[in-house]
Amino acid sequence: MTTFYGILIPFLGTTLGAACVFFLRRALGDRLQRALTGFAAGVMVAASVWSLLIPAIDQSAALGRLSFLPAAVGFWIGVAFLLLLDRVIPHLHRNAGQAEGPRTQLQRTTMMILAVTLHNIPEGMAVGVVYAGYLTGTAQISAAGALALSLGIAIQNFPEGAIISLPLRAEGQSRMRAFAGGVLSGIVEPVGAVLTVLAARFVAPALPYFLSFAAGAMLYVVVEELIPEMSEGKHSNIGTIFFAVGFSVMMILDIALG
Repeated sequence: MTTFYGILIPFLGTTLGAACVFFLRRALGDRLQRALTGFAAGVMVAASVWSLLIPAIDQSAALGRLSFLPAAVGFWIGVAFLLLLDRVIPHLHRNAGQAEGPRTQLQRTTMMILAVTLHNIPEGMAVGVVYAGYLTGTAQISAAGALALSLGIAIQNFPEGAIISLPLRAEGQSRMRAFAGGVLSGIVEPVGAVLTVLAARFVAPALPYFLSFAAGAMLYVVVEELIPEMSEGKHSNIGTIFFAVGFSVMMILDIALG
């Protein structure tokens, strides 16, 4: 049951954020969105290091000087996987004038949801693989450490849910449909987490590759999407400051609980 609730915590964060559409009348201000995007980026970078890459290297300690190899290989596979998804799935980033991926007739709102869904895939995988490590007992991961990752991602998912639902409402969607759009953008997280738990439990020796795979995928999202969004235009220092805040929060959670 601990794993079940831990997997659902990040999705709950997205759902609560999407529910802001029932209480707020307009989209979040530009400065606030920069701050929230920077915070999310900081959380994801810290989670990639403390919750994923370091455990992957520690679990490969028997390889001696080559203990970095599984982490490096898995990391690059994760980057390549997100690069592939970025090319084959049509999506539209916030404030972008042109969609990415193959040409499509999909509506703008649908492509906005797909953009956040792409963002959420590696987060769900990260939660799943950490809980897989805890369940198999083959990685230096405690229940508290896995919970720390779930909480950190849930905290940064809250603003993501609002960043999706509020613009959808501003574009003319009903509050319920805007809320549903925000929720749907996060449903991939528990699904991805469950699939990753199942896969990793059957191939426990490959767990370091799974851990670093999730890290590579998350860092791809940070560099390709979040950092440009928090840095462009005026007031870019706001995003940088909150990147540091998010990094610190996730680092503290992981070390204090792990």
